Amino acid sequence: MLRLRSWMFVPGHSEKMVSKALALDLDAVMLDLEDGVVPSLKASARPIVAGALAGAGPSRPARYVRVNGIETQDLIPDLEAVVGPGLDGLVVPKIETVEQVEAIAGLLDRLEGGRRLPPGAVRLMLAIETAKAVLAAPALAAASSRVSGLMFGAEDFSRDLGLPTFRTGRARDFIYARSAIVTAAAAAKVTAIDGVWPDLTDEEGLEQDAVLARDLGFAGKSMIHPGQIAAVHRVFTPTAEEIAFAQHLISDFEKAVADGSGSISFGGQLVDRPIYERACAVVRQATATITMA
Repeated sequence: MLRLRSWMFVPGHSEKMVSKALALDLDAVMLDLEDGVVPSLKASARPIVAGALAGAGPSRPARYVRVNGIETQDLIPDLEAVVGPGLDGLVVPKIETVEQVEAIAGLLDRLEGGRRLPPGAVRLMLAIETAKAVLAAPALAAASSRVSGLMFGAEDFSRDLGLPTFRTGRARDFIYARSAIVTAAAAAKVTAIDGVWPDLTDEEGLEQDAVLARDLGFAGKSMIHPGQIAAVHRVFTPTAEEIAFAQHLISDFEKAVADGSGSISFGGQLVDRPIYERACAVVRQATATITMA
């Protein structure tokens, strides 16, 4: 499986930036047709993104396109341009209702059928960007088999809540929303991806924010610059020490089970099956080359 830890937004109107992004050591690229492209350039951005998808080589990074919202007149032209070979999924912004998810899934059903793509080939990463979307997150995550995950849109969420322009703490104002999104994604068995860290000069802030996201249960983080990739990968990849600890725990627990015991003392802590299964997940995460969301 392929783990998708790093998700980077790339303005779709810049052929140079799109080409460069597809060659980065990145897990998922989000070619942007929405907020990263001014209205006057959206029409010219579509063929650039479509051409990049059609000409892309290996499947890594995973290729997603952030289309315009379902309430806009740009969504249909976006889909007409980009749905085809080379596209792994869509990032859908401003999503708030199950009906919106179903409508987009229906549009994809028709486009895939007309373009000889396998049914369900195009996945949906739903951007949770408003208070209404946070409250609807469990239903949104389960709205379609196409949904691959939920992504926190921190900046739009801040605007919806009327938060200050500049962040005043290490995401303390996002704890509820982030936890709600992770829980909704886990219940639906899809992935959860955290929002961007906007200060490109604050590497320490990025790392601390990513650690908090990991500890809350996010599988990865969205980004706006290649310089953020290394930190995101470092935070969301188990360390050698964590892997070794998990492997030893697994070995000791399995020996105990074979001897008829359901729990062990390991490292001074009681270990039962839920902790054993979490250790197994750490090893799977470390050995996976990629988890396609």
